[in-house]
Amino acid sequence: MGDIYVTGHRNPDTDSIVAAIAYANLQNALGERSYKAVRLGSVNDETARLLARFGTDAPPLVKNMRTQVLDLDYDRTPALDRSVPLDLAWRTMSEGSFSVAPIVNEDGRLFGMLSAGDIASYDMETITRNRIDDVPLFNLLSVLEGTLVNELNCTASSVSGELYIALPQNYKDTALTSPDTILICGDQPEIIDEAIESGVRTLIICRATLRPEWAEAPGELAVISTPLSARRVSRIIYQALPVERIIKSTDIVAFHLADYIDDVKEIMLKSRFRSYPVLDSSDRVVGTISRFHLLRPRRKQVVLVDHNEAAQSVPALDQVEILEIIDHHRLADIQTTQPIRVRNEPVGSTNTILTAMYQERGIVPPPKIAGLMAGAILSDTVMFKSPTCTKRDIAMAERLARIAGVGLDEIGRELYAAGATDAKSAEELFTADYKQFHIAEQNIGVSQITCVDADHLLSRRDEFLKLMRRLKEKQDFDMVLLMITDVLQEGSHIFYVGSDDVIRQAFNKEPRDSHIFLKGVMSRKKQIIPMLTALWG
Repeated sequence: MGDIYVTGHRNPDTDSIVAAIAYANLQNALGERSYKAVRLGSVNDETARLLARFGTDAPPLVKNMRTQVLDLDYDRTPALDRSVPLDLAWRTMSEGSFSVAPIVNEDGRLFGMLSAGDIASYDMETITRNRIDDVPLFNLLSVLEGTLVNELNCTASSVSGELYIALPQNYKDTALTSPDTILICGDQPEIIDEAIESGVRTLIICRATLRPEWAEAPGELAVISTPLSARRVSRIIYQALPVERIIKSTDIVAFHLADYIDDVKEIMLKSRFRSYPVLDSSDRVVGTISRFHLLRPRRKQVVLVDHNEAAQSVPALDQVEILEIIDHHRLADIQTTQPIRVRNEPVGSTNTILTAMYQERGIVPPPKIAGLMAGAILSDTVMFKSPTCTKRDIAMAERLARIAGVGLDEIGRELYAAGATDAKSAEELFTADYKQFHIAEQNIGVSQITCVDADHLLSRRDEFLKLMRRLKEKQDFDMVLLMITDVLQEGSHIFYVGSDDVIRQAFNKEPRDSHIFLKGVMSRKKQIIPMLTALWG
């Protein structure tokens, strides 16, 4: 079973990041060790400060959840060394019932691909061939199941020559005594003695009684004894050739584990190979893949927290299997192919729901996880001042703070000390907590910056509006809004790019220079989006 990814929304806020960490920790504590928290965007300053406060690393970043080669049940085909004989390669492929084998160098990296067709084609060529060259002696001994009779004297490392089978009627054939001969004979002592004396380089003795003096043959001669028949030897001797000698080792189409199957399909459609090697990140062979494996890919499994809207979720959401959704926002447009668990509650923070899930399962979160969850509740409820905040949020946050051994006021001060600063660009501030929404055929983008003093941000009005106009044009949005939420003023300044009439009608406020201030408005989810939804129907 592969990893199950737990992720919040794009441009994650503190609640989103901590919810992914907390849920993965809960499931792993219950024995499901495959849950892994991830994030879809950068960690903002507030979240980074909270993570550092409790000694926790940010979840790893994932750019998308597109199905990759590593998600497929590709064949774990054995990778054979380039030096193995054809005979061994054929037997390995036959026993494993696969028709293609990757051939590798000593370091495990791809050298070439060997197919059953390559072996068959080479075997057909040997019918009219009567010669082999530079066959490693080790390979030959293995294929012939033979022993080296003059092992103590032999200095040969490979054999070459014309193949001859010694028969009684060609006893006087001069070819039998040529140095450039590989002589195959049976229990024929006279021929063997003459061949040794005349300087034959390779002598293969089939099913014969060996004489002691043959073990003293000179070093340049290889005397091999085999239990196989002469006819059998004459056929399989060609199979002692190393596989590297007959395969193609250039222009090989290969795929890496990280490659996306959409791209793999495109490449396969343009080539005609039956099977393709699969490589890891170090270019070492791990198996093979064919068109068959693309028919039913194993999708990545995902749990969504703090969102249930496709535009806010992981790219390539249609390629994943969603297992569960835990959220506190309105129900949106995510669809699944089968029933899943959905937990959606009207509270101010996803971590309030997760705290209840810990309680229901009898699991006490570790102190640092509890501290993170308490901070996330404070963040998403704007220190309990947001209209989304409930009595349950406050109770859960206090309970978590006691487990963590910290005070809520202390965490709150640290959260907002990490707020917006003049050192950041307008784009960094805007994208830190930015979400997209699709409401009644209207596409909008809404960013929120929470701070304890809005004046220095209001002075950068022109920077924000320029950025928002550019975003509206690029994304073809109907409207782009920026909420600058002041915790002390308990309200939000709204900058917008779009229709004045929409703002006027939605919030019953007269805009001026693309700006309004909404007293008591602290929540994008519960106050801004519902107003626009009611307006647009």
